[in-house]
Amino acid sequence: MWKNKNVWILLIGEFIAGLGLWLGIIGNLEFMQEKVPSDFLKSVILASGLLAGLAVGPLAGKITDQVNKKTVMLVSGFTRALSVVFMLIAIYTGSVLWMVVFLVSIQISAAFYFPALQAAIPMVVKEKELLQMNGVHMNVATLSRILGTALAGILLVIISLSMLYVLSLVAYLALFLMTWFLTIDEKQQESPQGTKPKAAGFKEVFPVIKSLPIVFMTLVMTLIPLLFIGGFNLMVINISELQDSSAIKGWIYTAEGIAFMTGAFAVKKIGETVSPYKILFTFSFVIGIAQMLLYFATSPVMSVLAFTVFGFSVGCFFPTAATIFQTRIPKEFHGRFFSFRNMLDRLIFQVVLLLTGLLLDLVGLQIMTVLFGCLSLVMTGLFYSKYRQLRTTTLSEQAGQAHI
Repeated sequence: MWKNKNVWILLIGEFIAGLGLWLGIIGNLEFMQEKVPSDFLKSVILASGLLAGLAVGPLAGKITDQVNKKTVMLVSGFTRALSVVFMLIAIYTGSVLWMVVFLVSIQISAAFYFPALQAAIPMVVKEKELLQMNGVHMNVATLSRILGTALAGILLVIISLSMLYVLSLVAYLALFLMTWFLTIDEKQQESPQGTKPKAAGFKEVFPVIKSLPIVFMTLVMTLIPLLFIGGFNLMVINISELQDSSAIKGWIYTAEGIAFMTGAFAVKKIGETVSPYKILFTFSFVIGIAQMLLYFATSPVMSVLAFTVFGFSVGCFFPTAATIFQTRIPKEFHGRFFSFRNMLDRLIFQVVLLLTGLLLDLVGLQIMTVLFGCLSLVMTGLFYSKYRQLRTTTLSEQAGQAHI
């Protein structure tokens, strides 16, 4: 896999773009802190971009299945770079409206780019290398998040906000240029007759998901880590207040990031001896335990331990889930499926964020995390039971056919 130039292009491109993304995110927060006094209005501004991404999701999936993946990545990558210009105008004019234009345009371009990227990965590596590739790719994204946020904090002290966005623009342009050198075998997208799939509706992906129970279960099970991720920042702030410590935030973010990268590397080794479905259910269960550990959130050691366990678990969970989707969903539906999944993740993230805020006010962090932990464990148990039934049925059918 490491001799494949496409792998290096995707990973280096992801790292550079990730730095640009997080420079921009920190810049957004800095701009809003200065221009927007209301926290609610800040959330509405940020939500405007997410809603725009949701709105174009069906179109993005449909186009990704009809057009070359590289073409979609190039056009969306260029649009993402162009959108930074709108933010530079916002800084120059002091206009929040231009920032909204920036957020909408960058989220729309992301709605096209990420499904195309997920659909392209199975075309540049062999199927047996997918789990490793997904793990490394997510590690690179995590590393860029850690370094990007730290770099942004340092740069804001020594350079202007507009220069921070110029660096973000340079990163996006670098990704655009690197994408030109990708060599994707689009023939894999063709049907057995050697023709491209005909134009089809976004809704056609739903019967495909319904016909593949393991894909449907995996899709729903992604809710389990999102219960933790959706309210991640709110929980960290709450833990900091419970312990009356600002330093604990840094320890939690660092521990979770390192544990995630460790898990994403380890899952390749685990996958050599354990089936992806067992990995999925095992770490889904462990995520539930990690949530319940936060009942002891007043203890710094237990707080860091909970986030470390969670980080390692999702580092194993997400690459495995991505591999299941890439191998079980027919390639001609990849664009629409990953676009749908992207939309679903965004929607769930927003719901969990609001639910976390509500429960923190109503019952507090410790009770809330126990409730989320119990929900995660119950969901894991139910889906594992369903998986066992499906496996038993499949084995029985295979035995019956062999007997015939």
